Amino acid sequence: MPEPYRHSVSVAGVIMREDGKILVIRRRDNGQYQAPGGILERDERIEDGLAREILEETGLRVEPEQLSGIYKNMRLGVVALVFRARLLGGTPTINDEAAEILWMDRDQVAAGMTEAFAIRVLDALDGPWPHIRHHDGTRLLSGLADVPSGKRS
Repeated sequence: MPEPYRHSVSVAGVIMREDGKILVIRRRDNGQYQAPGGILERDERIEDGLAREILEETGLRVEPEQLSGIYKNMRLGVVALVFRARLLGGTPTINDEAAEILWMDRDQVAAGMTEAFAIRVLDALDGPWPHIRHHDGTRLLSGLADVPSGKRS
C-alpha cells in the first residue's frame, strides 16, 4: 500500500536593514531571487529551522520577530511560513545554495522576483499579519489568495 501524501513545510526569513533594504539570495538551483529559507526537518522546531536555513544559505544569524505570512504552493503541496527576522550577526557568505547575496529595495523586489516569491517579501513589510495566500509556484491564485488574513470575514 503506498504511503499517503504529506505536505512539506518550509520557512523563509525577511530581514530588513535600517535603510529599508531587504536581504535576498539568488538560488543556485533555479537562478531565482528569493528570501532565504528552506524545508523544515521532521523533528525541528519552526524557529530553529528558520535560523538554521538562513545561516546555511547566507552565513547570517537571525531570530524570528513576526510571522508575516502563510503561503501554499498548490501545485507542489508545499506550505511556507514566512517571518520577519532580526539580524543578529555573521558575515554574508556565498555557498552551495546561494550564488549571490544582496540587499534590494521594495521596487527591486517587485521587479526582480517571481510574483509568488516577491509577495512574501512585500507582505512582510505591510501588515496586518499574517497574510494567507495560495500560488502555483509562479503566480498568485485568485480568491482568498489575495486577501490579507485580517480582512477576511
